[in-house]
Amino acid sequence: MPSPLPPVADPRLEGIVTCGAPGFIAVFRQSLRVFDAESGRPPSASPSVVRTRAGGRGAAVRSAGAAYGEPVRLVPRWALLPSMSAPVLLIAGWTGAALLEGPAYDPARQTISVLATYGAPGFWVMSGALLALGLCHLLTAWGLRAAALAGRVALGGGGLAAFAVVLLPAPSSGGSLRHGSVAVVGFTLLAVWPVLAADRSTEAPWGLRPVPSWAATSVMGAGALWFVFESNDNGAAGVAERFVTSFQSLWPLVVVLSCLRHPGSRSDGNAGHPTGYAGDDPR
Repeated sequence: MPSPLPPVADPRLEGIVTCGAPGFIAVFRQSLRVFDAESGRPPSASPSVVRTRAGGRGAAVRSAGAAYGEPVRLVPRWALLPSMSAPVLLIAGWTGAALLEGPAYDPARQTISVLATYGAPGFWVMSGALLALGLCHLLTAWGLRAAALAGRVALGGGGLAAFAVVLLPAPSSGGSLRHGSVAVVGFTLLAVWPVLAADRSTEAPWGLRPVPSWAATSVMGAGALWFVFESNDNGAAGVAERFVTSFQSLWPLVVVLSCLRHPGSRSDGNAGHPTGYAGDDPR
């Protein structure tokens, strides 16, 4: 039986010291908790932010403002930048790389991975776009504090998978088990994160409610089945892949916008409160 791990000096970082592949997810998950705490929200273990059936995570974030006497947004406005950039960078990447490939590349039948193979004319363009896409997903997961932690970790894991896809590109001919494996892992994480991030409370932003979350995951799953069918039939695999990857890159923006437009995230940060400030006592 292995010896216990040494204690960590900072109790907020307890659980980060680990080894193996799960360690990356553990570090990212604990980093989200630390970031939430340092941005004006108590750690998730604190009783003041424990999710309740009535209020959900959004109410917990707003209650943190009451604890500190100041408003706390469901999602910081800077989260708009990475969430908006993700679909733009992805589409611009495969468009520019396809132009460099010339007429020999058929975007309807060939996949995005072909554009990122070593030696391809658009290798650096497509690889750069995938790296930027992964960074955008990581930053969006970092700022999406109204979502459940499991969903944020899955979204961030999808971003890390984009890095792995670049590090393990598909060969110029034939298949690659390593490339295919990381691509499947990345797709799965990005497909399930809406459901994992869902908030069942009545006060949840639209993009985090169960019905839209399950609908988004269902669309991604249907797109994956379409891609598999087209790949086996030597059909429009490129069209199917572009549809599902575009949807996956766009959904984080939908969630961020719904959180920012939610009454709890208005410019004053306290819409609907009797005094205008969550930390004020209305008496």
